Amino acid sequence: MLKLTKRTLLAATAALPLMATTALADGLISIIVNDPSNPYWFTEGEVARETAEELGYEANVSAHRGDTNVESNLVDAAITNGAEAIILDPANADGSVGVVRRATEAGIPVFLVNAEINESGIAVAQLVSNNAQGAALGAVHWQSLVGDEANYVEFFGNPADNNAATRSNGYETVISQYPGLVEVAEEVANWDRTQGFNRMQSIIQANSDIDAVISGNDEMALGAIAALQEAGMADDVIVGGFDGSPDAVEAVEAGEMAYTVLQPVAVFSREAVIQADYYIQNGEPMVEEEKQLFDCLLITPENVDNYTGPFTLSQ
Repeated sequence: MLKLTKRTLLAATAALPLMATTALADGLISIIVNDPSNPYWFTEGEVARETAEELGYEANVSAHRGDTNVESNLVDAAITNGAEAIILDPANADGSVGVVRRATEAGIPVFLVNAEINESGIAVAQLVSNNAQGAALGAVHWQSLVGDEANYVEFFGNPADNNAATRSNGYETVISQYPGLVEVAEEVANWDRTQGFNRMQSIIQANSDIDAVISGNDEMALGAIAALQEAGMADDVIVGGFDGSPDAVEAVEAGEMAYTVLQPVAVFSREAVIQADYYIQNGEPMVEEEKQLFDCLLITPENVDNYTGPFTLSQ
């Protein structure tokens, strides 16, 4: 499995002209994301669209919002419209396998971003954050702030997304080394801020003895923070997030969130389109490895000023 280094990431985002194939490129690239109301997925779609247009393609962005039936219809539309390639953030690790296979069998190369499917050899590439590395990075920092003894809550993302389990397992690997860190609640909040708020309210009502929260993404963490603020507990509870969203970065700046782990979505969304263009022009993958991991970065009050744009941290 290819592990892309910081140097590789910086090279991928450098403001350099794209390959000379631009003059030859034309046709449609269909970009299908999850839910653009979430700034993470919005950025994913916009970066992919801008890169495709920069390369000379027509591009459209649509959203399945986690619904595999909608996803299926959108993939069928891309096939009908004769897309040159599909950039897809899959709705479900198992449930999206069929649509990827259908597009591939129709002769349309598929490049997955952000989330994997549970089958290899169908998509040309699967470009994702190194979630295990990012979870460990966040958990180590979280523990350094929380200490060796604390009661904590974990917020878990969408169970149909492998990223949720990978991050949770990464947290557990670190936290389990400290017997004094006691999980008083683990709640599924499906990556959603409102659900994070509601679940945190219920937890507080059942057990107000909470020292810290560790969350699978920023939206759930921001919801938890709002509930803690409403209960007058925010100053006493350490909250860590995951994504590096603009709202989370503002919360870090304001001292409301202790840190967030930035996923380089702006990097791998751009890279997916560049690889799609290479495949269209050459008929073979640009990168040999199908599954490609992009390392995450930690955002804290100490380096938050280096956040120069949505999901972009200058080094």
